Amino acid sequence: MIPKIYFKTSNKHKYLEAKEILSKYNIDVEWINEKYKEIQAEGLEEVVLEALKNVKNNTFIEDAGLFIDALNGFPGVYSSFIFKKIGNEGILKLMEGIKNRKAKFISVIGIKIDNECKIFKGVVEGVIADEIRGNGGFGYDPIFIPSGYTRTFAEDTKIKNEVSHRRRALEELAKFLRCKYGKDTCTQ
Repeated sequence: MIPKIYFKTSNKHKYLEAKEILSKYNIDVEWINEKYKEIQAEGLEEVVLEALKNVKNNTFIEDAGLFIDALNGFPGVYSSFIFKKIGNEGILKLMEGIKNRKAKFISVIGIKIDNECKIFKGVVEGVIADEIRGNGGFGYDPIFIPSGYTRTFAEDTKIKNEVSHRRRALEELAKFLRCKYGKDTCTQ
């Protein structure tokens, strides 16, 4: 039996997204509405691994970032901080006149289970829109258009829920848990 797992985040949107996705795998997740200390690091994995040092077993943390090619991966690991400082408007200002609008969202989930840490990653490629579009989602959703689509995540949250970086990382977590606890036959 898969034990109840806990998601430590102060972001209610992330929790609700995770709860919906994991419920499809019959995984019960409870919200720990707390911030975790985010170290300054080069990669999301480092941030997550450091934060996992201060959580109890069966708890996971997720960190995500928007990495824009033309800005050498900025805002990247600092996405949350940059969003609070300059928002989508500031990113669009930085992108004025730039033709290469390729970007990707990366989500890294770390879980402490049996006193070990496991990492799962999800990536979605796309481009930065020319303007803020849509009212759904949160964060950079109004300026991110996933590859193969014409609408931003904020214009069509159904698309976001189907192809997002967080969904992909959560699905990897779900596969791991279902395999570990004998719900699925797996090769490891």
